[in-house]
Formats: sequence, C-alpha cells, structure tokens
Amino acid sequence: MHLLMFACLYISTVSFIALIFDYINNLFPDALNYYYDWSAGSVRYEVASLIIVFPLYIFLAAIMERGFKAEPARHEIKIRKWLVYLTLFIAALTIIGDLVTLIYNFLGGDLTLPFVLKILTVLVVTAAVFGYYFFDARENNTLPKKKIAWAAGIVVAVAVIAGFFIIGSPLTQRERRFDEQRIYGLQTIQIEIANYWQNNGKLPATLSDLKNDISGFVAPVDPETGVAYEYRPTGALTFDLCADFKTVLTMTSPKVTSPYPYNTDDWSHTAGHVCFNRTINPNLYPPAGKPVPVR
Repeated sequence: MHLLMFACLYISTVSFIALIFDYINNLFPDALNYYYDWSAGSVRYEVASLIIVFPLYIFLAAIMERGFKAEPARHEIKIRKWLVYLTLFIAALTIIGDLVTLIYNFLGGDLTLPFVLKILTVLVVTAAVFGYYFFDARENNTLPKKKIAWAAGIVVAVAVIAGFFIIGSPLTQRERRFDEQRIYGLQTIQIEIANYWQNNGKLPATLSDLKNDISGFVAPVDPETGVAYEYRPTGALTFDLCADFKTVLTMTSPKVTSPYPYNTDDWSHTAGHVCFNRTINPNLYPPAGKPVPVR
C-alpha cells in the first residue's frame, strides 16, 4: 500500500504539472517553437490520470493516517521511511534543476512569460511536496493533514474542470475528431488533384476522375455522413474543396516553408459549410516530362 500510494503521488504530480504546461502552451503560444502542435489529446490523458489516480492517493493516505493513529509504530516502518526520503531527494533535485534552468534561460535571453510560468509551476508543486513530506517525516508532527488534503483536492479539481473548458465535452471531442478526419480527407484529395494535373495537364472535372483502379485510390467521403466532398474547378489552375464542419479550427502556429501544400496550407475553418480555395503552383508540380524551373 505504501508503494501504491507513492506511485499515485508521483503520477499525480507529473500529470498535474504536464496539465498546467498544456494550459500555458494553449494560452501563450510560443512563436519561436515552429514544431509545437498543441493537442487536446495530452490534456485528456492528464485529466483522466488526475480523476483516477489523485483520489486514489488521497484515499490511501487517509487509510495510512488512520493506521498511524491506531498504531503509531507503523509510522516508523522502514519502507515508508525510504519512500519518504526518496521523495524528498527527487523533489530537492527537481527544485535545484528548476532553478538552474531558470538561470540558464535567463542568461540566454529566453525569459518569456510562458517559460517563467512553467518554472513557477514546477517550483511550487515540487516545493509543496517537499515541504509536506519534510515535516511529515518529523516525529510528533502537527500537520493539518485533512485541511492540506482538502486544499490539494480543490486545486486539482479546479485544474481538471478547466480542462473541460479548454478541450470541451466528450461530444465536442467526438465532433472535433470527425473534423480532423474531414481535413485529412481534403488533404488527400488535394494531393491527388495535384498529381492528376501533373499527369494530364488539366484539373479533373469531378472527383470520380481521380479513381485509380491500379493504385486503388477512391476519393474519401465525409466520415460521419458518407457524403462526397464538394469539388469544383474555378480556373485552369484553381479549384475549391468544400466540407461541412461541426467545430471551429484556427491554425495559429507559424508556417514552415515546405514543398508539400498539405503541410503549409491554412485549413482554418468555422462551423458549417466551408470552402478552401486552392491554386496549383506549376513550379512545385511541373507537368510530367517537363523539368522543374530553376529559381
């Protein structure tokens, strides 16, 4: 039970810190981090961990405390002492590493608000764990453990509830996953349209023209309704791709220069019927048999 309790403590601490980090990344996106992609999936996992593991830690700690009161000698069990000292050691190392990182980034001119908030998060959480077990390891300690447990529970509950406001309800998450599949389907169709233009020197008249019996390609359809996506050529090199979305997506991450349009195109959309205007760049997709122009 001691091993399980401290394992729950470590998991809860790491999940809580990671959850706060995700909130900071969401509220204060870093323009210098080109490769960061904030995902609600990590928030879901951390919230799920806290909902299950943290109450279990509180429950086990309460059982242990009742056992200590009934038989004070249990407080001196060797495995408990080793686990307490190990926790203090890990917390102390984390605090030291946190301060070293703070000074290192400060000297490098990277002292931004998100970074400071993350440093403070690690410092406050680990200091709280260190302080609690430091005083709990003393004989005849008078820690108000019930009040501390209630305070920690309220803090964790607020963090968990905030997660539902950021990631939305389970229904919203399901709708968002459907919208992600719609974007993936449109990206796939866009690539095939570009390949079709390269091979035929013209845009396909309809999506059925993209069907390829050899490769087995068939244009994707809406994953929820099974309805074909809307496609219409608007010029020799331009076309529209349309779909019906349930949620809102705003692509705020910096774009990285890439020859692949499905990586750099903006797929931001509102809820409802949305069309994406696309133009084929002959320099990136030269017709078959023609060399790529030298820039």
